[in-house]
Amino acid sequence: MRNYYFFSNKLHVQYQPKGVVGVIVPWNFPVYLALGPLVAALAAGNRVMIKLSEFTPATNDVLRRMLKEIFDEDEVAVFGEEIADPAQFTGLAFNHIVFTGSPAIGRVVMRSASENLTPVTLELGGKSPALVTRHYPIADAAKRILHGKATNSGQICVAPDYALVPQESVDQFVEECKNTFISMFGRDVSQNHDYTSIINERHLNRIRDILADAKAKGAKVIACGDYNFAKDGRRMPVHIVLNCTQQMRIMKEELFGPVLPIVSYNNLEDAIGYIQTDERPLALYAFSHDSAELEHILKYTHSGGVTINDWGWHVVNHDAPFGGIGNSGMGTYHGHEGFRELSHAKTVFTRHRFFPTQLFYAPYGSLIQKLTLGFFLKKGDPTLK
Repeated sequence: MRNYYFFSNKLHVQYQPKGVVGVIVPWNFPVYLALGPLVAALAAGNRVMIKLSEFTPATNDVLRRMLKEIFDEDEVAVFGEEIADPAQFTGLAFNHIVFTGSPAIGRVVMRSASENLTPVTLELGGKSPALVTRHYPIADAAKRILHGKATNSGQICVAPDYALVPQESVDQFVEECKNTFISMFGRDVSQNHDYTSIINERHLNRIRDILADAKAKGAKVIACGDYNFAKDGRRMPVHIVLNCTQQMRIMKEELFGPVLPIVSYNNLEDAIGYIQTDERPLALYAFSHDSAELEHILKYTHSGGVTINDWGWHVVNHDAPFGGIGNSGMGTYHGHEGFRELSHAKTVFTRHRFFPTQLFYAPYGSLIQKLTLGFFLKKGDPTLK
């Protein structure tokens, strides 16, 4: 629709740096999740302050030294374990904050940012489902979902959190997951340096407690390899969990580890309904070769992003926006969207020297006003014709 009352005038959008962007980085991918937002912020013309995790001091030191070789500290400043209280960082009067982490800490960051009315981009994870439809090859789905759960030992915000599998295929799915894990990493991963350790004892104990809670409430826990909590350290094979219920912690918390609950379903509507009852996840993985089925899943589920017939690949495409929705976050970055997210889109209108805006001044009701406004409004809005 063309607005004729803007005819001969000029209008454009000017993208302007917001100012200083604070980037808060988690421990699981400290390099990737520091440099990605940094690139977007710098491309938009901002200065950047990065807060790295206290759990990655060696990586922090390397990043600090590398960035110091390129940027002055008043352009890019890097902080890490020396900031004991994160609120010291989030409480600063930034012009924008980019935070990657859990929904619980995301709420704290957003609350702190609100004191300065600082806009935030939150990438928060959640319980990302992998939905295997009835006619998709079970072995292929198991291989791809298991790979997603074993990569970085499941310590990834977009890792498949749980799998929805047709009831009659659950046993086959479990066997295929076990076979895939052993073929990739062997039966004993305690000394396998191709397999990632759990970050620390605290997180390992949290996973142990989640499994113990599930087992005490009737779940069946199946390890994909040999493992003894008492002696095998923090390289923990993927554990598959059956007979899960909503009363278990395993179905309430983002797992962020090598634990794969399996939820069986009878028909696709039941599976979709199960996803709809939970908080909106950061990612959804749909396994189907039926275009109508996939369209139905995409229409009736919400998630930050989707990969079809695999896991995680929508995230590593840097020409596409990445972000969450609802409980899994807000805002997007990567590529062009990152530039827009960290810029202020300033609308600039220039009035033509002889454009008669005085026709819109009081007093109202003159004949020339009625004729002019009638012409412009009807030309600008077809519904008024």
